[in-house]
Parts: sequence; C-alpha cells; structure tokens
Amino acid sequence: MNILVVGGGGREHAIIVALSKSPKIGKIYAAPGNGGISKYAECFDVKATDIDGIVALAKQIQPDYVFVAPDDPLVMGMVDRLNEEGFKTFGPKANAAILEGSKAFSKELMKKYDIPTAAYETFTDADSAIEYVKSQDSYPTVIKCDGLALGKGVIIAEDFDTAKDAINSMMIDGKFGKSGSTVVIEEFLTGPEVSVLAFTDGKTVKPMVSSMDHKRAYDGDKGLNTGGMGTVAPNPHYTAELQKECYDRIFLPTIKAMQAEGRPFSGCLYFGLMLTPKGPKVIEYNCRFGDPETQVVLPLLKTDLCDIIEAIYSEQLDKLDIEFSDGACACVVMASGGYPEKYESGKEISGLDEKGQLPDAVVYHAGTKLTDGKFCTAGGRVLGVTATGDDLPRALEQAYKAVEQISFDKAHYRKDIGKRALEALKN
Repeated sequence: MNILVVGGGGREHAIIVALSKSPKIGKIYAAPGNGGISKYAECFDVKATDIDGIVALAKQIQPDYVFVAPDDPLVMGMVDRLNEEGFKTFGPKANAAILEGSKAFSKELMKKYDIPTAAYETFTDADSAIEYVKSQDSYPTVIKCDGLALGKGVIIAEDFDTAKDAINSMMIDGKFGKSGSTVVIEEFLTGPEVSVLAFTDGKTVKPMVSSMDHKRAYDGDKGLNTGGMGTVAPNPHYTAELQKECYDRIFLPTIKAMQAEGRPFSGCLYFGLMLTPKGPKVIEYNCRFGDPETQVVLPLLKTDLCDIIEAIYSEQLDKLDIEFSDGACACVVMASGGYPEKYESGKEISGLDEKGQLPDAVVYHAGTKLTDGKFCTAGGRVLGVTATGDDLPRALEQAYKAVEQISFDKAHYRKDIGKRALEALKN
C-alpha cells in the first residue's frame, strides 16, 4: 500500500512512523513533510492547504490512499476533491469537518442533540457581544473565534476589560481574519481536561487511549496558550466509569447526530472534554488527530494503522478490534525561544542521529528542515521528544533523559510535563 500523508508537523511525523511499522506499507509520501519526516517518506514541496497542488501530486504518484491530517485542508474540502478525482482518503469531508471549522455549528449541534457542553451565546456583532459579557458579569468567561485559528483563537478572560479587548481584537481588528467575524461566548467550566481521539467510519466509533495536553507556554501552566507543549497518555482522571459515560452521552450521540444531519463523519474525531462536577462536557471537537496528542496515542497503538484506515474507508470498523498497550507514553515539546510569539529559525540541532532520532525515545519532528545534511529549526514547536514506559513515571523519566541529549540555540521546554497526571495518580 502506497500512501500520501498531507501535512508537515509532529502529528504527521507520528502518523508516518506508525504507518511505517505496517507490513502492508510500500511507499510513504508526504506533502510538504519536514526534515525528520524526510527520513521516513519522500517529501514534496506542496503546501498542505494547496488543494489543486495536492490533487496534481496524487495524480502524479497514484497513492492507494491519501491521509489528510491537518484541519485547514479538511475544512476547505480537500477530501471532497480527492474523492471526486477517484482517490481513497482518510479524513472527513468538508460538511463533516465543520464540527471543527465552525464553533457556532458544533455548539448548535450539541444543543439540538442534548450533548453536554458549556452554556453559550453566539455573536456576529462586537457591541452585542460586549453588552452580553457585561450583563452576565461572570468571570472567568471564555471568548472563542468561530473558525480555525491555529489553536490560539480562545481567550479565557478574567475580567470585563480583558473580555472586551478579546472581542474587539477578534471582531474589529481582525486578528484571526474571517475566523473571528463570529464569536462564541461560553461559561467557564472547571475540572480536569481530557483529550480523547476516536476512530470512526460514520456509524461506529472506537475511542483511543485518553491523553492530557499542556497548552500553556511555561511551567506551572503560566504564559500564553500554545499549540501544545507536551502530552501524556493515558489521562489518570479518565476512569473506566467515565469512559462508559462519555461513550454513551457524548461519543456515540455525536456520530449519530452527524449522521442525522446528513454529514457522516469519517476519520479521526477529537473530543476535548472537561470533567466538571456535573459530569463530562465537551469543550471542543477537532476534525482530525490532535497535535501533540497523536504523539503519545499512536506509540501505544498495537493494531496495524493500515488495517484501521481500510476498515474506516470500507465502513467496516465494527468488525475490527483495536488494541492499545497497557503502558504509558510521554511527549515533551522542545520549542524555539520566544514561542508562541516571535522566534528565530535556522538554528542547528545537535544530539540527534542521522535519522533525527535517539536510541531510547522517538523524536517527532514538528518544525525542522534538513540543511546540508544537518537538522535545523524551522518553526515554533521544533521537536516532540517521546518515550513509552510500563508506567507514567518511567515514560516521563525516559522522555526527559532524551531531551537532555538534544540542544539548539534558545531551546525552550517545560520541565513539568506530566506533573498534574502524577499528582492525580497519587490521589
């Protein structure tokens, strides 16, 4: 099986590494890929959002499947176009990817089908949104861009002035372009957060092992929100009892709701959950594998990823048993100094072998390029240094040992990835 993976970050590297383990795999292609991915796949310099370019590339290389990994091309309808051209794909069509593409749509869906989520209101006018926040007078309050914003379109406002500034920056100043022309204002939920990725063919849904993301830039959950500074799996807060409740009240009802709306969802659906005192509630949906959640979930997957892709495409997922190992996995993101704001690129990375790896860890490349045979930084999040273990303390120990062997100028990483999870395990 030859496969083309669309995307060029740490998530795509993790997907490609998982695919490369399958005896069914022939050739792996990536567009655009990155420095680390180029050691596992043949890379083509085509942007992940260039639908015409990806279709032309697929016609050129004739893959058996195209795996569309990032959110933007999915929401833009890349799967629809590829299907029209006769290519088998992994990923939802545009009318299903709207679950992530429009927060207003996803909130309305949850309200209509009684799927638990935070109370909210949607606004297309800044003055009305500001007036609503003032009338609610409840803080913190959550301000969200309706559309995609690289994981940065959510502001948790601690007071009125912060909320007003967030609304104005989104709706008046156009900080996130069209994505911020509509905003959703939500009640602030409290409780542990859990990320659950799930395979689905539009009828059957099979959740993967849970994970815990670390969004803030600095230790102690300080600093700005990022695309994710590290992850651990499984999430200790997510008990067997909660798994069943989430499946019955959230996962399956979501898949059924999308079917009922004539928008069957096929691929990987990400559930961002908050375990509130009133039970689990949906914070957000993503229409694809999460990043960096994928980097800790796929290393624990025992079932051949190619078998899963084929089962989903043929709508036979109910006939496939999907297994995960009992251990734990930890990923520490090494980022460029200054991320998520201004940072420099082109710094040489030392400590990696010729495949961009280390012996006791898997190093997923997020923002790297190969220059004269050397790996250099080429993004905000540079590497996802990942290790598995029999339990979480061992996995974290191995991941941080590996981090210590890698260096580049102004490298920045959190020293407390997994700390909250370890505390939860003790309790």
